[in-house]
Amino acid sequence: MKKVGFFQSVRLKLILVYILLLLLGIQVIGAYFVDRLDTNLTENFTNSIEDRLNTLTYSLQNAFEAERSEGDPTLQADVEGLINEFNGSDIKKLQVIEKSGPNIIASFDSDSDERENVGKKVTDSRITKVFILGDTDPRTVQEEGTNNRLYVGEKPITNEAGEIVGVLHYQARMNSIYEQMQSINSIFAKGTLLAITVTALLGILVARTITKPLTEMKKQAQIMATGDFSQKVDVKGNDEIGQLGLTFNDLNDKLKLAQATTEGERRKLSSVLSNMSDGVIATDRIGAIILMNAPASRLIGQTFEEVQGQSLIDVLDLSDQMEDISEVEEAGSMIIDLSSEDKHLLIKANFSAVEDENEEMDGFISVISDVTEQEKVEQERREFVSNVSHELRTPLTTMRSYIEALYDGAWQDPEIAPRFLDVTQNETDRMIRLVNDLLQLTKMDHKETTLMKDRVEFVGFFSQIIDRFEMNKDENLTFERNLPKKNMYVWMDKDKLTQVLDNVISNAVKYSPEGGTIRFDAYSTRKQLRVSVTDQGIGMPADTVDKIFDRFYRVDKSRAREMGGTGLGLAIAREMIEAHHGKIWAESREGKGTSVHFTLPLMSQKRRGNS
Repeated sequence: MKKVGFFQSVRLKLILVYILLLLLGIQVIGAYFVDRLDTNLTENFTNSIEDRLNTLTYSLQNAFEAERSEGDPTLQADVEGLINEFNGSDIKKLQVIEKSGPNIIASFDSDSDERENVGKKVTDSRITKVFILGDTDPRTVQEEGTNNRLYVGEKPITNEAGEIVGVLHYQARMNSIYEQMQSINSIFAKGTLLAITVTALLGILVARTITKPLTEMKKQAQIMATGDFSQKVDVKGNDEIGQLGLTFNDLNDKLKLAQATTEGERRKLSSVLSNMSDGVIATDRIGAIILMNAPASRLIGQTFEEVQGQSLIDVLDLSDQMEDISEVEEAGSMIIDLSSEDKHLLIKANFSAVEDENEEMDGFISVISDVTEQEKVEQERREFVSNVSHELRTPLTTMRSYIEALYDGAWQDPEIAPRFLDVTQNETDRMIRLVNDLLQLTKMDHKETTLMKDRVEFVGFFSQIIDRFEMNKDENLTFERNLPKKNMYVWMDKDKLTQVLDNVISNAVKYSPEGGTIRFDAYSTRKQLRVSVTDQGIGMPADTVDKIFDRFYRVDKSRAREMGGTGLGLAIAREMIEAHHGKIWAESREGKGTSVHFTLPLMSQKRRGNS
């Protein structure tokens, strides 16, 4: 475990708490003290200034009211004398303004010579306001060019009648107040630093008494993490820290017992899992794999170390069936295809949830087994039964049509009845041949079959098969024939080619839309006969066209099942055509229909003549 640095330790946090609490208290007291001190100093200053200025104002009133004879000093002289005699180091500026004008009759400025302003007219609106309204409130302003603050105001000078005859304008420096405040703040800051230093030292001592037992418990926890439960925490005192130490030692004993029990159960579980024939995969609540036995490793082809921590959905490739691990429990069991290019593999997975003591889902157990062979046998059985039904459907339908016609009265017609009975007999025979063909397909796989070939005029043969289908087709379905008028002879097994054409044409009929057209073509290309059956049906994707001749393959299983398809008819057709040294293939576009083509070798003129 990484060592905790001093700046991340509880000790530093405790020290900082002490210091911050001290600072908070000092700042609250200091703010209140400074605010009250500033208020008191300001009040004392303003009261002192006001008292002295009131005295000066009284003297100026007497000067304005005094009666002067020839030879007595003038008003201006008396006022200047009073101003110059006014003692005040904190007074920056004094001006006496006479109402007439109004003009400055006397001026004093501690920083400059104000005599040149005497006699000038005053335009300050505040002074004019005093002449009109009387007293105004003094104000604090900042001196231009400096950070010094000035206490500025105006006092009216009245006569005995109460009339304002002049105004005293004054400016007093407030530097003494702020110098005192600065000095006091400096003392306060030094005291704060001293208090913080003492508090930090005390905090270190106090924090150490708390953190030292915690540090010992941390070391003991690290030892316990390695599986060693033999050591105990040294408990000193009976306070909260001491109680924590006792609880920690009790926890140590219980963990030791729990580990022994768990280890025993683990060995039992490991023995059971190792001797199971089925694979077992365990996951946590989020679906990450935490346990897997050897049979499961063999089935999925990966070791436990390779899949540990990975999602069960990804390992079993279940992303197409489900999006979230919570859906596993609902699935119960399923067949999973884990086939690769080299190996076909189907496994059956049974899922069950694992609940904790609160009956909440804590993970999943998946039991998997190889069912490839079982599924293959079952699929072949289903496909075989379905294929037999499909192959017998066409002759049975033909027979039913003719029998219904006979039942409706055709049996009384001496010309039609024998022909219908003959067709029924032929279809019965053909059903027997179809059953035999299913057996023959197996023989062909083992090269045990023999074709009964004969010289056949193909165009007439092809027309007869089309006629048979045309009798049973839907009224809205149109047959279009593009057959040559010349004879074309083929050396072939008539029954086998009948089966091929039945399969191809019946598929075209099944997948043709209402009102569609099925076109039949036959023509010769050099030494070969080429036959095509084209429908306007639903078509198929380009990547599935070559697969339709595989055994049991169906483009759309649900749709083919509804229409009676099995996927074996075209496979039988391919076997038959290839046995005749021909070739069969298909062309299709989705929504545009499908064309099935096959070729057969034509009989040479020489051989045809010898026959």
